[in-house]
Amino acid sequence: MELDLDESSLAIGRIERALSRIEKALAERANHSTAPADGTDQTALKAEVAAVIGELDRLIAEAGRG
Repeated sequence: MELDLDESSLAIGRIERALSRIEKALAERANHSTAPADGTDQTALKAEVAAVIGELDRLIAEAGRG
């Protein structure tokens, strides 16, 4: 399955939004550095990172085939 330009643009958009959410979560964590992050926040952050890695892996794999 080859990614077309529209699919690639959508994937890049998803990556940008996820990175923005990660950046915001890290900034909030830094602003509240006295309180440790709860498990839910940490799990959500890990899920965002995993989603970014998955999208990047998909784009890299498709670029290697195309």
